[in-house]
Amino acid sequence: MKIIEIENTKALSIIEQLNESLNGKVTKKDGEEILEFKNDLGHGSIRNIAFDWGISLLDYDVYFYEDLKIIYKITEEAPIEFLFVSEGNLKYNSDESANFIELERFQNVIISNKENSRNVYIFPSKVNVKLNVIQVLSDEYSKKKNNNIGTIQETLLSVFQGDKNNLPYKHLGGYNLKIASIIKNLNNVEGSGIIKSLSIEGQLNLILALQISEHRKFINKETLPDSLSKNDIKNIHKTANYIVDNVSQYMSIKTLSSLSGLTPKKLQSGFKLLYSKSVNEYIRQIKLEIARDLIKNTDKSISEIVYSIGYRSRSYFSKIFHDKYNILPTDYRDAIKRSTIKSKTE
Repeated sequence: MKIIEIENTKALSIIEQLNESLNGKVTKKDGEEILEFKNDLGHGSIRNIAFDWGISLLDYDVYFYEDLKIIYKITEEAPIEFLFVSEGNLKYNSDESANFIELERFQNVIISNKENSRNVYIFPSKVNVKLNVIQVLSDEYSKKKNNNIGTIQETLLSVFQGDKNNLPYKHLGGYNLKIASIIKNLNNVEGSGIIKSLSIEGQLNLILALQISEHRKFINKETLPDSLSKNDIKNIHKTANYIVDNVSQYMSIKTLSSLSGLTPKKLQSGFKLLYSKSVNEYIRQIKLEIARDLIKNTDKSISEIVYSIGYRSRSYFSKIFHDKYNILPTDYRDAIKRSTIKSKTE
């Protein structure tokens, strides 16, 4: 396992320190510091942006070929960190000798450590990890006008106020769809200069507000409409597997909602987030993928295949197959046959 040690201070650039081990290319533009790398260690990018009042963003979009441990040594004021994993997973602890905890996809996580301590992250091998970390230095943020820190939930407020009795602090909250959706927008902000900076800062403040709101609701055992529990995510995956296993059947949103135990709205939102498709779009994709494989690997007629995936209209199937693959089913089969004959004669 490769180990990288970073000093988390204002004086030293996190990106430059990471690059000493990752051997990539660092660019600085519009207040952003971005490390991009592609080598024997892996590939990806890591971005750092600092804003006023002690707020900064550190986000990762990385893929490593072996487990990578990053140790952040806190030598000054420990920031309060709001973490959100939108792809993959990773492990964390607040001291190298402690047990690691799993930071899961879509989970709202808040941590804060003591001064002269360590935050340790393990990025797993061969997993694309997208991690957003919003860091808040409470001493600086408290100087901001209308900061309204006093309205934060009591436990988190004590961390903002520097109460060492509650450190290290760790909140492993719910799974929130809306936060994930906004982070997608944050990572795809277009433009440059002041337009891009204002857009990123605005999205960042919104994410931070939602994470603090989720924390309050979680502590008070309330449910946010855009939150998912771990069990909800499992049920969405089970529903997706059910669709694959029952592709010949007609499946309405109402039926799938009943099977999953989720409301239609939450089921749709979950599919959009996990698979980037509505339920119906996902069903159509699965049907077309299975049909394509049957055309390629069996002698079934096109009509038989159409019925086997739950469609009754061959003309409709041909249309959506062409829309997806830019070729008609019959032409696709002919192309497969020609390719097979050619390979046998060569």
